[in-house]
Amino acid sequence: MRLILGPMEGVLDPLMRQILTEINPYDMCVTEFVRVVDRKLPARVFHRVSPELDNGGKTKSGTPVRIQLLGQSPLYMAENAALAVELGSPGIDINFGCPSKVVNGNKGGAALLKEPELMYQVIRAVRDAVPTDKSVSAKIRLGFDDCSPYREITDAVQLAGASELVVHGRSKADAYRAGTIRWDLIGDINQRLSIPVTANGDIWNHQDAMACQTATNCETLMVCRGALNMPNLGANIKDQEAPLPWSELLNLLVRYSEFEIKGDKGLYYPNRVKQWFRYLQVQYPEAKPLFMNIRQLKDKQTILNEIICARDTVANSLSSSLIV
Repeated sequence: MRLILGPMEGVLDPLMRQILTEINPYDMCVTEFVRVVDRKLPARVFHRVSPELDNGGKTKSGTPVRIQLLGQSPLYMAENAALAVELGSPGIDINFGCPSKVVNGNKGGAALLKEPELMYQVIRAVRDAVPTDKSVSAKIRLGFDDCSPYREITDAVQLAGASELVVHGRSKADAYRAGTIRWDLIGDINQRLSIPVTANGDIWNHQDAMACQTATNCETLMVCRGALNMPNLGANIKDQEAPLPWSELLNLLVRYSEFEIKGDKGLYYPNRVKQWFRYLQVQYPEAKPLFMNIRQLKDKQTILNEIICARDTVANSLSSSLIV
């Protein structure tokens, strides 16, 4: 099985990729999207979204990181794709799946699912601009208002020359609602197309991954939200490793917090760590009381102190139980 850590805007950033690839056997990561409008962007934009460019396009633990672009102009998407690869990205991913109202309102992300011909033009231009030995992948949903146009959309992706296709098995209108995932349609796409298809959506653990593979017959899976619910999800899926114990997760949270506070994104740390706690509560009931303790806090050091206190309390409790 090939397993990809997918992008989540404002969440799965370089620091999170660094931490999660250290404890998981992911085969590749995809960055948060770089928004392309009407110009060739300066190199610093790509280095900001993917500092891994300074490490040969890989995380410190050696996992390749592919830059994702979002835009509607074939010309400028092509120019920026060529630059990203020149700077060291091992390939290009094109975002046709973002369901954000702001992004869609500016004719980006999933909005292009309504225009398969424009999707074709964007992919074709990027493919022509990128060396043939570099992969060009497209990430889509099954449609905008519903899933009915998925065959027309996926045919356009393949005909345009994409190397790979990543499919989140919902329409834009489905958002992330439970019970709306369509692995069966991903399976139909995989059967019809000759390019590799990656399945994405509602993969929360090893059992889900196996069920998704059975339904889709896809050799490659992508995880996003599940990787935040269970930080060692990749190891759980690939190696059937048990979910990270709460005590070890607290150590991870302290390490993440210390890095985040010292980094240039320290200003956003309170919101980021609280957002992560919302995901963690799905897998770890112990996360809820700690989240309640930090929910109203705004000072980053005070939040970190609460997490350190929780870590030390659990560690002392474990030590006492071992002594007894």
